[in-house]
Amino acid sequence: MSNDRHPRTQAIHAGTRRSQYGEVSEAIYLTQGFVYDSAEQAEARFEEIGPDEFIYARYGNPTVAMFEERIAALEGAEDAFATASGMAAVSGALISMLKAGDHVVSARALFGSCIYVLEEILGRYGVEVTFVDGSDLGAWEAAIRDNTRAVFFESVANPTLEVIDIEAVAKLAHAKGALVVVDNVFATPVFSRAISQGADVVVYSATKHIDGQGRALGGVVLGSRDFIRGTLEPYMKHTGGSMSPFTAWIMLKGLETIDLRVRAQAASAQTLAEALSGHDALARVIYPGLAAHPQHALVMDQMGAGGTVLSIDLKGGKAAAFAFLNALKVGIISNNLGDAKTILTHPATTTHQRLPQETKDLLGITPGLIRVSVGLEHVGDLKADLLQALDVAAQA
Repeated sequence: MSNDRHPRTQAIHAGTRRSQYGEVSEAIYLTQGFVYDSAEQAEARFEEIGPDEFIYARYGNPTVAMFEERIAALEGAEDAFATASGMAAVSGALISMLKAGDHVVSARALFGSCIYVLEEILGRYGVEVTFVDGSDLGAWEAAIRDNTRAVFFESVANPTLEVIDIEAVAKLAHAKGALVVVDNVFATPVFSRAISQGADVVVYSATKHIDGQGRALGGVVLGSRDFIRGTLEPYMKHTGGSMSPFTAWIMLKGLETIDLRVRAQAASAQTLAEALSGHDALARVIYPGLAAHPQHALVMDQMGAGGTVLSIDLKGGKAAAFAFLNALKVGIISNNLGDAKTILTHPATTTHQRLPQETKDLLGITPGLIRVSVGLEHVGDLKADLLQALDVAAQA
């Protein structure tokens, strides 16, 4: 499909392959291998795989290829590789490009599993990692060295919603020959312009907004064709982190509605953030779409919207936060995000529990902080639910 189509059209049609039966919905090719017409054809395919040829499901599959081509078209990337989970995407992107003696600079505000990959796994194999305040361009400039191979950051940090200037950091990194790897989950493929802003590699947990309905784990890495097929694919196909065909089919179905879902969720998040701002029970409301957010101008320029997630910080600390969560009637307590259901999370005791207390303090992950991933429920119901739960929390 032509790349001049609107992203909403690309999300429905790009990459489509139809069998001889002419099916409307994409076919699920549930097979681990493929048959060759002759021994000569098998030999030729193992020597060089053509653009629409397959050998083994760990190397590629028609359903998975449809998802890869569709998400690449939506993101504006040359190519993509679909993975078994978001963390398979993060670890695969980084490990495939790095070796002992390389240096990585990373924003310190990261999901706990990302910190584990950077500190424990990469450190174990001789890669040096320097963590910086992602919002401080001077810190990036001071940390990036001649042997810096990559910089890594979440474009919008989880759960404190700090926004990183992709274009500015990319300029600093590229001046030293480093690659820019962006975990873009909170920006979503709908609001992302990371490739045009200088990102070399973009990573998503497809488990979040791409699926959008809490059904399956998945991830995807996007970038240049040289990186995806020359650097990443050999690592992924030999280590086994590829996406299953059934999961790819689920993600294809998710992409068909992602534009509608994410825009509706972001509009509701904006409404809720405005409604909760200044509430007596709250020390702060964090949402990049609010003018009071320190990087509001940046996020509006970089994404054009505040996203689907806000965070609230209750004055009463953990006791108030727990009372608030336990009083919810519409929102649910879980640790995913980007779902059709509104999901609330207490990061200090769940997703970021294992961070040292000094790190939590540095990042602003307080005992009262709650992450709110806004779903597709009616915004009036969500507002009423959050306000009545805050009334309960105020008595805790």
